[in-house]
Amino acid sequence: MREDASPGSPGSPGSPGSRLPRTLNTWQAIGLSMALMAPSMAANINPQGTERSVGRAVPLAFLLAGVAVLLVAYVFVRLCQHFHSAGSVYAFVGAALGPRTGLVAGWCLLGAYILFGVVTSSAAGVFGIAFLQGVGVWEHPVWWSPFLLVAVVLVAALVLSVSPAKRGTRVLLTVEGVTVALILVVSTVVLVRLIAGSAPEGQRFTLDVFRPQPGTSWSELFLGVVFGFLSFAGFEAAATLGEEAAEPRRAIPRAILATAVFGGLYFTFVTAVEVMGFGVGKAGLEAFAASSSLLGDLGETYVGSWVGDCITLGTTVSAFGCCLASMVGASRVTYTLFRDGVGNRGPGRLSGTGTPGVSAALIAGVMGFIIVVCATVFSARPMDTFLWSGTVGTLLLLVAYALTTVGGIWLLFIRRVMPVAAWQIVFPLGALAILGYTLYRSVFPYPASGAARWFPVVSGTWVLVAIVAVLAAPAWTRRMGSALAEHEGIAAEIPREP
Repeated sequence: MREDASPGSPGSPGSPGSRLPRTLNTWQAIGLSMALMAPSMAANINPQGTERSVGRAVPLAFLLAGVAVLLVAYVFVRLCQHFHSAGSVYAFVGAALGPRTGLVAGWCLLGAYILFGVVTSSAAGVFGIAFLQGVGVWEHPVWWSPFLLVAVVLVAALVLSVSPAKRGTRVLLTVEGVTVALILVVSTVVLVRLIAGSAPEGQRFTLDVFRPQPGTSWSELFLGVVFGFLSFAGFEAAATLGEEAAEPRRAIPRAILATAVFGGLYFTFVTAVEVMGFGVGKAGLEAFAASSSLLGDLGETYVGSWVGDCITLGTTVSAFGCCLASMVGASRVTYTLFRDGVGNRGPGRLSGTGTPGVSAALIAGVMGFIIVVCATVFSARPMDTFLWSGTVGTLLLLVAYALTTVGGIWLLFIRRVMPVAAWQIVFPLGALAILGYTLYRSVFPYPASGAARWFPVVSGTWVLVAIVAVLAAPAWTRRMGSALAEHEGIAAEIPREP
């Protein structure tokens, strides 16, 4: 979005009340990306999926995944230097490949953010009840008790979502920062004991965690990188604040790049300590894979029993922060889609606080509806809604990333909307190769039984809905393309579609 746009007549894109207020700085943009990536929660859950493929070399897989994420981040950073839209990939892809493809990309991103809200509210319920049980407040909870906390989390996230974004992003950064700091302290204590030779059960410091076990194939190693790559999902969330940053050309790219770099360093360090802390032998890796809380178990073993409860509480708070970030991101995408589609009314209208309050309420309702349907129709437990929504949401996010990368190649290296050295095309091409293989390994071999067989079907149906809609309503998509061009000040850059 043009930073120098001036107000116009009421109802026009530049009129007062139709634009989000520009009040955010770089740190507040980082807060949203950090919270949606949820490094504290991811480090406590995701490494076990990587261990199944690469054994002790989990940190090597996360290191390689961090490099892959930086390739994808390159595309987002470059595009955010030119476009500043609350619609994120909807605007990027729409400007590059046309409004139809932009709508598909935006729809996929919206679905991913909604499902990540379901994932993290469910996680908050599960870990929250575990904390209450651990400290003796609720010693015998019933199976549905986590859903009570899920409802509380969704309501609290909605309240903060409709508050001015500056306040919400400050909460996000504080919440995630405190939890990550606790994890880093515990990890440092574990590392010191490993180096000093005072670790329990004779565990020791070793660089074997950066060497694959004998017999590990390149295919298995790359599959482990795929699991690590998925832990970074959400690093791009700051792009949805492009219309609220005071200096979007600097704040948003810096936020995205800083989150990606931090994530790579953080995940590599923490996972290395986790694997060494449990042990690189067969027994240690089996305990690693079976742990219900990697950092909680390490904290209890290496520091004290109270640490496990603190980390469980911190993971609960982190999950809430991620739910809030998902709701903030999804409400911005929804607001932009409706604003361009139907004008400044309904979900396309700003509330009195200068935030898309109607969109936030709609998103919270959809998240709650998904959880209720899963629980009542499919007899899902909170951990089921966590796993189901996480898998489907990741598939949708990968599609949005891939479309954005293709659009970035077209805009930066073919249409050359901004000066970029030609050799830098290796970054998006590398990102596209990784994204394509990630999608392939997420679907093939196709799961033959259980809930997993429905994941590609649900995500594919979500994408198909957008494709059918844009093909069935060409006049509507042309109007959205015109509105997108007007809001972004890029009329000459939006490709014409029949």
